[in-house]
Amino acid sequence: MVVEAHSGKVLIATNSTVKRPVASLTKVATAVLVVDWAEAAGVDVATREVVVPASVAQLPGANPMKLVPGERMSMLDALSSAVMGSDNAAALTLADHVGREFLARKGRSGDPVQAFVVEMNHLAEALEMGKTKFTNPHGLELPSSVGLSTAADIAKLSIYAMRRPGFTFISRQKVREVTVNGAEGARTFKVNNTNELVSETIIGLKTGTTRAAGECLSVAVERAPLIRPKADGSKGVTPRRLIVVLLNSPDRFGRAKALIPRGWAIYDEWVRGGAVVENRKREILSVPDPR
Repeated sequence: MVVEAHSGKVLIATNSTVKRPVASLTKVATAVLVVDWAEAAGVDVATREVVVPASVAQLPGANPMKLVPGERMSMLDALSSAVMGSDNAAALTLADHVGREFLARKGRSGDPVQAFVVEMNHLAEALEMGKTKFTNPHGLELPSSVGLSTAADIAKLSIYAMRRPGFTFISRQKVREVTVNGAEGARTFKVNNTNELVSETIIGLKTGTTRAAGECLSVAVERAPLIRPKADGSKGVTPRRLIVVLLNSPDRFGRAKALIPRGWAIYDEWVRGGAVVENRKREILSVPDPR
């Protein structure tokens, strides 16, 4: 799916409502939920520390920082590793920490990661992602734990995520150095963004790959605002941003690069024609603000 984020205009859509595993695109929901929680709770993600939980020891998949239970890092560094480096252990650590906060606020006990996943699904419901169900915070396909979504739903999630400066700040970086504090002291890692398209104009979001999901990608593409004179003599400013979502695409980066100019061409033609909408439900992807 290709959609212009500010107008919601759907520009290209093929099989965009078919449910599929979405791999680490799941981490977009994880990260934006953490960012929203931190803002609501007045928490500074740069100084709040998170503790690697015991469950990381049983987690398959990417653990590039070789995190072990009991180690500590800032929430910002965990977010950076999860979003940029697609770090499953960092995503699980964030979910465990914030899930404990959710449980404490409700005066309940239980599995903090599952409490976090419940809130991920509440977020999906609030964003009207009607065909999405998250089962974990990282997107791995575990026994009896395979999350499903659609290109259209991931586009909604991506539009919302890119409205959040705390998320955008992380997802648009090419590289970042993070620090982990362990039993032997502090160690640093260079986290490279798995989204190789990130540039001055491509400002996020996320990659994902598993055997079941194939190669997945969501990118946000920024363009200079459109400035036009208004009848009263003032100038109207129209921001412009494309969201491109690909699921199970063998050449996700090449395909995305081809879809970006096509999307802009379709959008420009629509604007020149007066931005007419004949069937809002079919032509516009509506993304509410759940906050």
